[in-house]
Amino acid sequence: MPESASELTALLEKIETYPDPRRASAEWKQVFKFLQATDLDKRRMQHVVGMPDVAGLKDLIAQLAAPAAPAGEAPDEELCKRATRAFKKRSKLTRLDDESQRGRGPLSKGADKGLSAITPPMEFPDEVWQHRVQQGKLRYLGNGLYDVPQD
Repeated sequence: MPESASELTALLEKIETYPDPRRASAEWKQVFKFLQATDLDKRRMQHVVGMPDVAGLKDLIAQLAAPAAPAGEAPDEELCKRATRAFKKRSKLTRLDDESQRGRGPLSKGADKGLSAITPPMEFPDEVWQHRVQQGKLRYLGNGLYDVPQD
Protein backbone atom coordinates (compact mmCIF):
# COMPACT_ATOMS: atom_id res chain seq x y z
CA MET A 1 0.00 0.00 0.00
CA PRO A 2 2.82 2.54 0.49
CA GLU A 3 3.34 2.86 -3.26
CA SER A 4 -0.36 3.60 -3.83
CA ALA A 5 -0.23 6.21 -1.04
CA SER A 6 2.71 7.93 -2.72
CA GLU A 7 1.00 7.81 -6.12
CA LEU A 8 -2.17 9.25 -4.60
CA THR A 9 -0.10 11.97 -2.94
CA ALA A 10 1.35 12.89 -6.33
CA LEU A 11 -2.16 13.07 -7.80
CA LEU A 12 -3.30 15.17 -4.85
CA GLU A 13 -0.48 17.64 -5.53
CA LYS A 14 -1.61 17.89 -9.17
CA ILE A 15 -5.22 18.44 -8.07
CA GLU A 16 -4.15 21.20 -5.67
CA THR A 17 -2.50 23.12 -8.53
CA TYR A 18 -5.93 23.79 -10.04
CA PRO A 19 -7.68 26.98 -8.91
CA ASP A 20 -10.84 24.87 -8.56
CA PRO A 21 -10.04 21.23 -7.64
CA ARG A 22 -13.31 20.09 -9.20
CA ARG A 23 -11.87 20.90 -12.62
CA ALA A 24 -9.19 18.20 -12.30
CA SER A 25 -11.47 15.49 -13.68
CA ALA A 26 -8.69 13.35 -15.21
CA GLU A 27 -6.80 13.30 -11.92
CA TRP A 28 -9.94 12.44 -9.93
CA LYS A 29 -10.57 9.53 -12.30
CA GLN A 30 -7.07 8.22 -11.61
CA VAL A 31 -7.62 8.69 -7.87
CA PHE A 32 -10.81 6.66 -8.14
CA LYS A 33 -9.00 3.82 -9.94
CA PHE A 34 -6.29 3.72 -7.26
CA LEU A 35 -8.81 3.81 -4.42
CA GLN A 36 -10.87 0.98 -5.91
CA ALA A 37 -7.86 -1.31 -5.55
CA THR A 38 -7.62 -0.60 -1.81
CA ASP A 39 -9.59 -2.03 1.09
CA LEU A 40 -10.85 1.39 2.23
CA ASP A 41 -14.54 2.01 2.91
CA LYS A 42 -16.21 2.10 -0.52
CA ARG A 43 -18.96 4.50 0.57
CA ARG A 44 -16.45 7.01 1.90
CA MET A 45 -14.28 6.60 -1.20
CA GLN A 46 -17.23 7.26 -3.53
CA HIS A 47 -18.24 10.31 -1.51
CA VAL A 48 -14.73 11.82 -1.61
CA VAL A 49 -14.36 11.30 -5.37
CA GLY A 50 -17.98 12.05 -6.29
CA MET A 51 -17.93 15.37 -4.43
CA PRO A 52 -14.31 16.26 -5.20
CA ASP A 53 -13.22 16.64 -1.59
CA VAL A 54 -9.52 17.44 -1.20
CA ALA A 55 -9.60 17.24 2.61
CA GLY A 56 -11.34 13.86 2.42
CA LEU A 57 -8.73 12.63 -0.05
CA LYS A 58 -5.99 13.68 2.37
CA ASP A 59 -7.72 11.64 5.09
CA LEU A 60 -7.93 8.58 2.83
CA ILE A 61 -4.25 8.88 1.93
CA ALA A 62 -3.42 9.10 5.64
CA GLN A 63 -5.45 5.93 6.26
CA LEU A 64 -3.51 4.15 3.54
CA ALA A 65 -0.16 5.29 4.88
CA ALA A 66 -0.98 4.46 8.52
CA PRO A 67 -0.79 0.88 9.72
CA ALA A 68 -4.15 -0.79 10.16
CA ALA A 69 -5.56 -1.23 13.65
CA PRO A 70 -5.48 -4.79 14.98
CA ALA A 71 -8.59 -6.78 14.09
CA GLY A 72 -11.11 -7.22 16.85
CA GLU A 73 -9.95 -4.15 18.79
CA ALA A 74 -12.88 -2.02 19.95
CA PRO A 75 -13.00 1.59 18.77
CA ASP A 76 -12.24 4.36 21.27
CA GLU A 77 -15.22 4.99 23.57
CA GLU A 78 -15.05 8.76 23.10
CA LEU A 79 -15.23 8.27 19.32
CA CYS A 80 -18.23 5.98 19.80
CA LYS A 81 -20.01 8.58 21.93
CA ARG A 82 -19.38 11.33 19.37
CA ALA A 83 -20.60 9.03 16.60
CA THR A 84 -23.78 8.19 18.52
CA ARG A 85 -24.50 11.88 19.16
CA ALA A 86 -23.99 12.63 15.46
CA PHE A 87 -26.25 9.72 14.53
CA LYS A 88 -29.03 10.85 16.86
CA LYS A 89 -28.78 14.43 15.60
CA ARG A 90 -28.98 13.30 11.97
CA SER A 91 -31.90 11.04 12.81
CA LYS A 92 -33.76 13.89 14.51
CA LEU A 93 -33.14 16.28 11.61
CA THR A 94 -34.21 13.67 9.07
CA ARG A 95 -37.40 12.99 11.02
CA LEU A 96 -38.16 16.75 11.31
CA ASP A 97 -37.52 17.21 7.60
CA ASP A 98 -39.92 14.38 6.80
CA GLU A 99 -42.61 15.74 9.13
CA SER A 100 -42.33 19.25 7.69
CA GLN A 101 -43.61 18.22 4.27
CA ARG A 102 -46.98 19.88 3.86
CA GLY A 103 -49.00 17.70 1.54
CA ARG A 104 -48.75 14.00 2.08
CA GLY A 105 -51.03 13.23 -0.81
CA PRO A 106 -54.62 14.08 -1.78
CA LEU A 107 -55.95 10.64 -0.88
CA SER A 108 -54.02 10.13 2.32
CA LYS A 109 -55.05 11.13 5.81
CA GLY A 110 -51.68 12.75 6.32
CA ALA A 111 -50.60 9.98 8.65
CA ASP A 112 -46.98 9.67 9.68
CA LYS A 113 -44.90 7.39 7.48
CA GLY A 114 -43.03 6.07 10.50
CA LEU A 115 -39.56 7.12 9.35
CA SER A 116 -37.09 5.36 11.59
CA ALA A 117 -33.90 4.15 9.87
CA ILE A 118 -31.12 6.29 8.43
CA THR A 119 -27.66 5.77 7.02
CA PRO A 120 -25.05 6.72 9.62
CA PRO A 121 -22.74 9.72 9.13
CA MET A 122 -19.78 8.89 6.88
CA GLU A 123 -17.36 10.77 9.09
CA PHE A 124 -17.12 7.74 11.34
CA PRO A 125 -15.84 4.29 10.27
CA ASP A 126 -18.13 1.27 9.95
CA GLU A 127 -16.39 -0.39 12.90
CA VAL A 128 -17.89 2.24 15.21
CA TRP A 129 -21.41 1.47 14.03
CA GLN A 130 -20.88 -2.29 14.31
CA HIS A 131 -19.49 -1.83 17.82
CA ARG A 132 -22.53 0.25 18.82
CA VAL A 133 -24.81 -2.49 17.48
CA GLN A 134 -22.96 -5.08 19.59
CA GLN A 135 -23.40 -2.84 22.62
CA GLY A 136 -27.14 -2.53 21.92
CA LYS A 137 -26.98 1.26 21.38
CA LEU A 138 -28.04 0.95 17.73
CA ARG A 139 -29.98 -1.58 15.71
CA TYR A 140 -28.86 -2.67 12.22
CA LEU A 141 -31.78 -3.02 9.80
CA GLY A 142 -29.84 -4.06 6.69
CA ASN A 143 -28.72 -2.27 3.54
CA GLY A 144 -26.59 0.16 5.55
CA LEU A 145 -29.55 1.44 7.61
CA TYR A 146 -29.44 1.82 11.38
CA ASP A 147 -31.96 2.85 14.00
CA VAL A 148 -31.94 3.70 17.69
CA PRO A 149 -33.65 0.80 19.52
CA GLN A 150 -36.82 1.70 21.42
CA ASP A 151 -36.73 0.62 25.06
